[in-house]
Amino acid sequence: MNKSFAVFGLGRFGRKVALSLYDMGAEVMVVDRDQELLEKLSGHVTYAIEADLSDAEDIKGLGIENTDVVIVAMGSDLTSSIMSVMVSKEIGVPYVVAKASDERMGSILEKVGADKVIFPEEETAMRTARKLMSDSFLEFFDIDDNLCLLEMRPKKEWIGKNLIELNLREQYSINVVAIKSNNEMRSYIDPKKPLSESDELLVIAEKDDLKKLN
Repeated sequence: MNKSFAVFGLGRFGRKVALSLYDMGAEVMVVDRDQELLEKLSGHVTYAIEADLSDAEDIKGLGIENTDVVIVAMGSDLTSSIMSVMVSKEIGVPYVVAKASDERMGSILEKVGADKVIFPEEETAMRTARKLMSDSFLEFFDIDDNLCLLEMRPKKEWIGKNLIELNLREQYSINVVAIKSNNEMRSYIDPKKPLSESDELLVIAEKDDLKKLN
């Protein structure tokens, strides 16, 4: 059974999250006061509902009691964000994710019940900075506060050598979990096969160890 999501607020972040979840097969309800936006998205989500998200009764009337996840995506509207988080938790939504524009807002949303607070601009900036720090980095994903998943090209000095010779775990404190070669990502890795310039490595590392790769 597919997960169900409700996305409150249809700014750029909310729209992107809603469309991505729906494209991945989830049941997605979107909620906003902007009727024009709702009409544009109505054919690309499961439900598109107009409501005042600063009004507790409007939120209760959405029927989200059995929704798996509510995503509160109104980073600039503190009143609506607080009300949406509080009411969602009060009526039994098991997991509420809330977007915050700064640490103060994030702290408030945590206090009123948000299970996870995200800072999209800050996280995007950090990912961009990490990618720019090395010509090898292609993509960066947080796993938790300590670990990250990194997609990277082999460093120039690695090309032509195999994983046994490179001993990356010892030298850089990283674990290669998959290699993409000829547009195929494979979890089985032949440690004796030399790396080529076109290979892409999927690596798990502790964030503090990334500086070793720069």
